Amino acid sequence: MDIYRPASWSEALEVKRGAPESVPLAGGTDLMVDLNFGRARPQALLDLTRLAELAGWDRDNGRVRIGAGVTFTTLIAELAPELPGLAIASRTVGSPQIRNRATLGGNLGTASPAGDALPPLLAAGAEVEVASAARSRRIPLEDFFIAPKVTALEGGELIAAIVVPVADGPQQYSKIGTRNAMVIATVSFALALHPGRRRVGTGIGSAAPRPLRATEAEDFIGGVLAEHDLWSSGAPIPEPASARFGELVAAAAQPIDDVRGTVAYRRHALAVLARRTLAWAWSDYRSAA
Repeated sequence: MDIYRPASWSEALEVKRGAPESVPLAGGTDLMVDLNFGRARPQALLDLTRLAELAGWDRDNGRVRIGAGVTFTTLIAELAPELPGLAIASRTVGSPQIRNRATLGGNLGTASPAGDALPPLLAAGAEVEVASAARSRRIPLEDFFIAPKVTALEGGELIAAIVVPVADGPQQYSKIGTRNAMVIATVSFALALHPGRRRVGTGIGSAAPRPLRATEAEDFIGGVLAEHDLWSSGAPIPEPASARFGELVAAAAQPIDDVRGTVAYRRHALAVLARRTLAWAWSDYRSAA
């Protein structure tokens, strides 16, 4: 196995161009497990741990650009005001030791349907910034995931950053597992209120071959909030509307039976999580009004 250790981002892209089969290594919390258990035997590793260009974040024109090498510990400590949903989800990732190593770019690159960061990023309307030695481009997050462990990255491309609109309203995230953290989600759900755009964003995890949005549910609850002028009045959301929202979220999922849960359980759990996160977020919205 060859191991490349570039000293700069531009050098990393050149290495990736010359060795497109090389697998990026940053935190290593997923990759090293696969290596240790013999589930992966890449021809080469591309060690990105020394690249300062990937380890920071900045805010520009209403958006946050987060380097692919930013850890979950940093997301919790520094980005909760800008991206509260992502910070909530980050607190459920592994142990403190894992959060100190695991990176946001790695969570995206692994492309697991159960990745904790992915639903809140979907709900927030994130884009993935990818680059090769020849060009840079941005991909809407919902188009980035193709299938389990498969992304829209092309040969020679690496994830550079994740670009996310700063929260303009409350955000929530919840997941179900055998415990609240240090566990792979049986199912997860994120919700973001966007008062400025009069819309609601959603993200479903661990209930389909890839993370996805519940677009019909978003349109439905957005219509309810507009029809009853709830954005302006801050009045409670009618219970039948919340229940229907949960049903539509559950219907959007594409779950399977596996060791962590059945199709029926996952759909039921999603409906419950959707109602709960909507209630929590709307309560925060009303309190801030």
